[in-house]
Amino acid sequence: MSFNVIECDRPVAHASLYEPYWGLHGRPFENVPDPKFYVPSVIHESAMASLLYGIQSRKGIVMLTGEIGCGKTLMTRAVILKLPRAQYEIGLLSNPTIPGNEFLGEVLFQLGVNSGGTRVEQLRRLNDQLLANYQQGIDTVVVVDEAQAIEQDRLFEELRLLSNFQLNDRFLLTLVLVGQPELRDRIAQIPQLAQRVAIHYHMARLDRADTKAYILTRLAAAGCTQHIFSSGAMSAIFQRSGGVCRLINSLCDLCLYFGSVAGVRHVRRAFVERIASKVLCRQGVRDVEALS
Repeated sequence: MSFNVIECDRPVAHASLYEPYWGLHGRPFENVPDPKFYVPSVIHESAMASLLYGIQSRKGIVMLTGEIGCGKTLMTRAVILKLPRAQYEIGLLSNPTIPGNEFLGEVLFQLGVNSGGTRVEQLRRLNDQLLANYQQGIDTVVVVDEAQAIEQDRLFEELRLLSNFQLNDRFLLTLVLVGQPELRDRIAQIPQLAQRVAIHYHMARLDRADTKAYILTRLAAAGCTQHIFSSGAMSAIFQRSGGVCRLINSLCDLCLYFGSVAGVRHVRRAFVERIASKVLCRQGVRDVEALS
């Protein structure tokens, strides 16, 4: 069956709902960190186990790194859901590019504490909050997502100072740093901070088997009860995406959309190749080639 595809740099006039066509109750390949679409691959489960161990054991500073689009943000959201609210208070900083003099205030804000006042007052207020949590049997966790985007090195010193909140036998605050590989390189250049990173896990790309499991699990989470992608199609998706979760999502989503437009009932390798060649933006392909 022939169909026309839309070049990736030309806007689509309107969004088309393909869910009814495939019998889905939602879009399974949206590039948003929705924990219900977390896929327990070997890589992701190892990353989760490392983060949970670091947090539950109060290791002070834990770091998660990975290539662009490998699912780090989704991973952190899935980890957060694993932490009982009765036992953990969690602050999430998703924009670490804020000015250095506002960073501590943002930490306080994310923990639900008054962020005003001088730096001395802010530090005293943070210390009081950490001690209050400790006395109530609550652990405090601060997650800094996209930490590689921190512009000023002095902010890394702020992060190091946060690890100074501790008693004789335990840390009062666990700091989780999440970012791209350059975060690892930047921290390595700051020995006084690098030495405090107790656990570091680097997420690799998915292999062929994990890519297949990733596709099938996300489809199942969206209510899929039919065989949509052939084995050859999933192999082509792996080859075209390089095992990068964000690119897998983009390609699968496009295949579902154009498959519904074309009236196909099974997505096969040739269909994937055509969509990838004509519609998938070339920047993603170049990123895969650069990682290879």
